[in-house]
Amino acid sequence: MSATVTYQLPSPRGPQSVTLSYARVGRGEPLLLLHGIGHHRQAWDPVVDILATEREVIAVDLPGFGASPALPDGLDHDLPTVTAALRGLCEALELDRPHVAGSSLGGLLALEMGRARLVRSVTALSPAGFWTQAERRYAFTVLSAMRGIAERMPVRVVEGLARSAVGRTVLTSTIYARPGRRAPEAVVAETRALAEATGFARTLRAGGSVQFTEDVRGVPVTVAWGARDRLLIPRQGVRAKQIIPRARLVRLPGCGHVPMNDDPALVARVLLDGSR
Repeated sequence: MSATVTYQLPSPRGPQSVTLSYARVGRGEPLLLLHGIGHHRQAWDPVVDILATEREVIAVDLPGFGASPALPDGLDHDLPTVTAALRGLCEALELDRPHVAGSSLGGLLALEMGRARLVRSVTALSPAGFWTQAERRYAFTVLSAMRGIAERMPVRVVEGLARSAVGRTVLTSTIYARPGRRAPEAVVAETRALAEATGFARTLRAGGSVQFTEDVRGVPVTVAWGARDRLLIPRQGVRAKQIIPRARLVRLPGCGHVPMNDDPALVARVLLDGSR
């Protein structure tokens, strides 16, 4: 079941109301799931049922994505502010240092939450922030192009393409290694989510100066990278291991940038092992 929570976040203009949409299911230690830029919490659907057998799973729409509105004026969509918003979410939902797993942007946020000692463990799937400037420019160019196409494409065209494996490949092969496996309705929903994401431009702009350069101490960290990631290339995982030397680095064979749909069983196992 989806729900929303509203709470106050400090800003230079005084306290501001932040509203986030989330879904909560399962029993066990809490596991917070954070999606990537332009996506929504449903990116985790292929693994939620598996995770929920052993964890209380909280999948959240980040500010300005999915069903969550963008942050109000006076709050930037930068790493410190969104991390503070996630801290506020945990406090509002009475989540005492949950485990956290994130994909891409969500992986970067998960690592930042780990660095701030807000969580029990971190699992980051192809996290942003370990790029060279050339790699970042490439990724941002691809993301901007995907956003532009999604904004211009009529819904009926998206629905028509999503009916076939070839069409789903056209729409999603940048982020999935096995796009034909994605359900047609999921492809339509995530294409619309990308087109309608009110926080996309502000988040992308804030990411231009992001570089993760500090170790994450005091919490277990797993960094997993899809071997067929075409957006953030796998060698960035080696850099992550160099910066976070105690992290467990896991290769995800046959998986792309968003691996949950490419191999749900493998990704669920990585997340469960990482949140022990």
